[in-house]
Amino acid sequence: MMKRFKINFKGFKSLLVLIFLCCSMTVSAATHIEVTNAMPQKRSELIEIPYADFQKGFPWTKGKTFQLTDAATNAELTYQLVYKGNKEPVALLIAVTIAPKGTLKINVKAGKPRLVAPKTFARFVPERYDDFAWENDKVAFRLYGAALDGRKDNAYGMDVWAKRTDGLVIDKWYKSGDYHTDHGEGMDYYSVGLTLGGGDIAPFVNDSIYFTHNYKTWKVLDNGPLRSTFQLNYPTRNAADIPVTVTKIISLDAGSQLSKIEATFDFNGAVPLPIVVGIVKRNAPGAAVVLNEKDGIMAYWEPETAKNGVAGVGSVFIGETSQMKVDKGHLLTQTHAKASQPYIYYAGAAWNRAGKITSAQEWINYLSNFKTALNTPLQVKLK
Repeated sequence: MMKRFKINFKGFKSLLVLIFLCCSMTVSAATHIEVTNAMPQKRSELIEIPYADFQKGFPWTKGKTFQLTDAATNAELTYQLVYKGNKEPVALLIAVTIAPKGTLKINVKAGKPRLVAPKTFARFVPERYDDFAWENDKVAFRLYGAALDGRKDNAYGMDVWAKRTDGLVIDKWYKSGDYHTDHGEGMDYYSVGLTLGGGDIAPFVNDSIYFTHNYKTWKVLDNGPLRSTFQLNYPTRNAADIPVTVTKIISLDAGSQLSKIEATFDFNGAVPLPIVVGIVKRNAPGAAVVLNEKDGIMAYWEPETAKNGVAGVGSVFIGETSQMKVDKGHLLTQTHAKASQPYIYYAGAAWNRAGKITSAQEWINYLSNFKTALNTPLQVKLK
């Protein structure tokens, strides 16, 4: 009996060693990244991997340069380390293109990544009354700062710059000062004024819009080449005697017509604050309006003008919305924000003269496909 017990014990120890080795293999360094597209259409977008997960899968990359390549073609893929204002990376962004119902295998290997031209950019513009402007290879936007407050040409909401170039134009256009005329790359003709412009957000109390006005301080959190992210802080203002302080974190990805907006409303009280996202409505006829409460899509195809063409403006919502309507000179989406919790939505634009989105239906389709992609994200695994 004793002898048989010893033999079984040795076998049990061997089994433990085998189990330990197998478990070590499971959690040890990965060999590749696998991305799967469940949708029946081709997708070109960014995938985001938490950097802690990437480091766990590929620990040898810590403190070293590395390359990412398509395993099938050996083509190098562009990536960006995301910091979100921190000293250390918090995420890895990779630009991918995947066939319908397809799978992409990405190899990770040592080496210096190729230099790529930035496709996104954001900056504070003190030379133009504290504007804050951001862009990618498709479109550009700006919000207005404290130096503009009180001037006759003051504006509150989100401005849209109509681009028809893949290049970055913010620095060039501000330097020239002549960006209201199209010299072949586009122009700023979108009129904002004292409105929400192209998709800004504000408290909506007692059937009134309480504009956030002009931001006071700013901070760039990331700046390309694939995503630019920044933070704008607004001074406290009263919304029907409720003191409200607003912070906006805005990011724009390469290739996207829409910015991601995380708006946090700080106020006292457990009752959610009524808010609206709005798109200014033009008085001229010929516009197309879509208020799709079911799918969370608000779309506007502006009236065409011979001088400026047509801007499509829209918002896509991932959170709950209570009502969409045309009111107070805007397309409005009503919803609520909880105190100190970000409300996240997407807002952006397209210009028909860029040649990519040239009709109201194409703009509506773009927004619908964008929402579908949000609901069906690419599946990423480290294997």
